[in-house]
Amino acid sequence: MEYLSKDCYDRIAAELDNLVKVEYPKVKDALSEARAQGDLSENCGYRAARSAQAKMIGRIRFLQKVLEHSRIIDAGLLPKDRVSLLSKVEFMNLDTGTKMTYTIVSPHEMNLQEGKISLKSPIGQALMGRKEKETVDVEAPAATFRIRIDKITPGSENQSLK
Repeated sequence: MEYLSKDCYDRIAAELDNLVKVEYPKVKDALSEARAQGDLSENCGYRAARSAQAKMIGRIRFLQKVLEHSRIIDAGLLPKDRVSLLSKVEFMNLDTGTKMTYTIVSPHEMNLQEGKISLKSPIGQALMGRKEKETVDVEAPAATFRIRIDKITPGSENQSLK
């Protein structure tokens, strides 16, 4: 079971709808055209169309599984005093003195440029369920370091994670 924000769920559903109703028919048409050109053993257009079809089917199946096994987060039920999904967390790396701010999101919404880290990342895992002023050890692949949680801003139902 995976939890997604409403925006993320809607974005995935829209992508799936577009793939099924718009993009896949185009791929099928391209495959039919390539097949009509004759000898399939030496038809690179046919091989490219088959490859595109396989990729498209793979993406469609992946998105279907994500939606099937996901639930939309009710931000009103999330704890306000602890780090949880959609929480914006300000913390300091005690080893380097660097201050950072990230929003904890599902892996499908992760985007470092927008300040969103996955709850499955080393920092996300270490922060989940913690309170302000707690010091946490983060076990990253490169090294273990300590961070102190300075501020937690709970996620809200109106929060946009686009």
